[in-house]
Amino acid sequence: MKKKSGKKVAQTFHLDLVEIETFMDEIDQAGLGAHTTSWAYDAALLKMYVALERAMLDCLVVAVNNDSSTISASSGVSFPKHMSDEVCEYLVTGGDYFDFKGRDGLIKVLKDFVPGTHWLVITVKDAAHTSALNQLVALRNYAAHESPSSKRKALALIGQKRMGTAGSWSKKQGRARRLTADLKNLAIAIEAAAPY
Repeated sequence: MKKKSGKKVAQTFHLDLVEIETFMDEIDQAGLGAHTTSWAYDAALLKMYVALERAMLDCLVVAVNNDSSTISASSGVSFPKHMSDEVCEYLVTGGDYFDFKGRDGLIKVLKDFVPGTHWLVITVKDAAHTSALNQLVALRNYAAHESPSSKRKALALIGQKRMGTAGSWSKKQGRARRLTADLKNLAIAIEAAAPY
């Protein structure tokens, strides 16, 4: 059975982010009105989050697929050495969707399946990625829900007193592109840390 590759997951994550940057370039060149541009940047934030979520889930599948002793140790249940990707994903998601609340929530979820000394946990815990992960989750939540609570959390994380929409804030001053650049640095760090 061929094992999944954390390096390949990181490369795919990086390519997804490049594609999102291309999408943002097209938005900027389309001559759209300010409101429509903001909505399009909301969509870009949602796509960034989807790319991150998929990369983190795939990294966990890689970790469990390559070494089931990690999930056996964290769960107290002995799992077979060779499991399919689908079985590994089911173990991680329980047949539901993959979800986490901010960077700390992501680290907690990761530690449910791999030890704190695992390359994935160490990489995500690196302080260099804290701001990007927290901002993306908060901005995605505001873009998706537009609730007063999600707006307050987003404002707190970006250090602002007001903003219209997540998209309207992120489209200005290269903020969305800084976010994709920071996430690409995370992808590069995952690729470097993954042993396979």
